[in-house]
Amino acid sequence: MSKSLQLSASEQTASPAVRQALAKQRPLITSLRIGSILVTIALLMYSGAVSDLSFGELLGGVGSMAELIVKFFPPDFSRWASYLQATIETIAMGIWGTLLAVIVAIPLSILASENVCPPWIVFPVRRLLDAMRAINELVFALIFIVAVGLGPFAGVLALFVHTAGILGKLFSEAIESIEPGPVEGIRATGASKLQEIIFGVIPQVMPLWTSFTLYRFESNVRSAAVLGIVGAGGIGVALYQSFRSFNYQDVCAILIILVVTVGLIDTLSARLRQRLV
Repeated sequence: MSKSLQLSASEQTASPAVRQALAKQRPLITSLRIGSILVTIALLMYSGAVSDLSFGELLGGVGSMAELIVKFFPPDFSRWASYLQATIETIAMGIWGTLLAVIVAIPLSILASENVCPPWIVFPVRRLLDAMRAINELVFALIFIVAVGLGPFAGVLALFVHTAGILGKLFSEAIESIEPGPVEGIRATGASKLQEIIFGVIPQVMPLWTSFTLYRFESNVRSAAVLGIVGAGGIGVALYQSFRSFNYQDVCAILIILVVTVGLIDTLSARLRQRLV
């Protein structure tokens, strides 16, 4: 039986007062739905105008895009050794950026969880996580390049700060969705707050935390490949230099190496998640 038929059957068994109230609510609910649809359409149209969306220009530029893509082939792997070394550097940046982020995100996520800490602690910590998450890795990389100079260390620090904001948010949401029973049981034994977190909270969220961390590692490897554009090390440096010198065949080779690398990391992390989660 459909939902509408169920509602009509329940209305028939309801008292006259209830049926009258439901009859009065129907026009209001319909108006709200129509209003929501109109507002959504208006928002999409405004966003398209502000974003200067023009699919006609896109179709008109297909020919130029095709001419550019043709220049990418055949890929030039003559410098594969240097590309491989830069790719390893990129992966290393992703590993350390993610590791440092996890170390910082764990305590911040606990402090940002409403079911663990009081509001006067949760609010400022959440705003800190918002700031870390809102600023892109490229901006952080430019800031850290001034502090530590050009190279992969600036990229690691940029990934670390931005990822800590993301993982802190995800970790705190996992903490807020735990079952309160185990925590209450540990509290009943007279355990301290720290013991409640260690033995009641963390075992429940560890599978989700592991999954989030592995996903962010994959994402950080991709992000590390872009940070080289601003001089923060990794394969992005070679990619940017090849683009600037119009060596499109070198660009194609670098992109192929990146795609293969990310695909391998995705496959390995998926199998690891299956075993750990």
